[in-house]
Amino acid sequence: MPIVEADRLARIGAALLKAAGASEEEAQAVATGCVNANLAGHDSHGIIAVPTYIDRVKAGHIVPGAPFTIVQESPTTTVIDGNWGFGFHVNAKAMALTIEKAKTANVAACTVFRQSHVGRLAAYPLMAARAGMIGLATADSGRSPKHVAPFGGREARLGTNPIAIAVPSELEAPFYLDMATSAVAAGKIALAVARGEQIPQGWIIDAEGRHTTDPTDYRKGGALLPLGGTEGYKGSGLAAMVEVLCGLLTGLGFGVEPIGRHNDGCFMAVFNVAAFRPLDKFKQEVADFARYLKSTPPSEGSRGVFYPGEIEYLREQERGKNGIEVEDATWDKLRALARDYGLAADLELT
Repeated sequence: MPIVEADRLARIGAALLKAAGASEEEAQAVATGCVNANLAGHDSHGIIAVPTYIDRVKAGHIVPGAPFTIVQESPTTTVIDGNWGFGFHVNAKAMALTIEKAKTANVAACTVFRQSHVGRLAAYPLMAARAGMIGLATADSGRSPKHVAPFGGREARLGTNPIAIAVPSELEAPFYLDMATSAVAAGKIALAVARGEQIPQGWIIDAEGRHTTDPTDYRKGGALLPLGGTEGYKGSGLAAMVEVLCGLLTGLGFGVEPIGRHNDGCFMAVFNVAAFRPLDKFKQEVADFARYLKSTPPSEGSRGVFYPGEIEYLREQERGKNGIEVEDATWDKLRALARDYGLAADLELT
């Protein structure tokens, strides 16, 4: 697999997205968001997704330059119609607006609908954490095809329905959680297929409801499993609650619409820490808490305790220094797109 510097990978992604019709601002938002996911080790949400986004632009499922429409609002709430714009761009604007409201009202929330895939969900709560606030985001896929079988079932009825929470602290690495409510994100299955790798037992079932380690079974009628293994009812229950916040509260509904247009519904909330206690003391105590967690001796076979977000930060440092591995199948797609758009020489992708 080629190893590519993050800056170069972002330039490639942005150039291809612009060639497909995205504005400079949209292209930068999507490409940077994807490469940031690669840096954090979430390759399933990284540059591998850019060819898919371009395919969706060509199909009319993503609309470059779509207006950002506020449907309804109050001093603490906003309902936003993304008009099928790039989710990275729409959702970042929605979170920025929610942060501004929380500066005045201390607590603010928004719902966002009719936007494309928002990428790595942690990006949005981290905006709030950098502003000295606690950020929360949940997302679902609207009424596009589902990926996850509810606990005890064998047919997909739920999305991967992630939850992300970020907290300000004095730590060098940010303190945040970003998790799918499925055993694994759907993109990790695609990544395993692209890399020709097997997957762990407990990630998916095949079309007959049997556990399998072959990632290609997923596209043959299989389904992802909910988080929790034998206690998968926990992940299934969390996913159902995310569906309520992001599908029902946004008005997107549930189930599958035949056209299958990907439609990330999001619910996001921001809490101004200073409204509850002094921000500097809170940030210090979060750091102390993280160190307290890490102070336990490691269990057998363990590298020790990492607080939420620490592993991603360490990967970001390593990949920022040494580059990002891009699977051959993805690199070939990027090269093909560059040739199609007459950018191969400019991007050195001949």
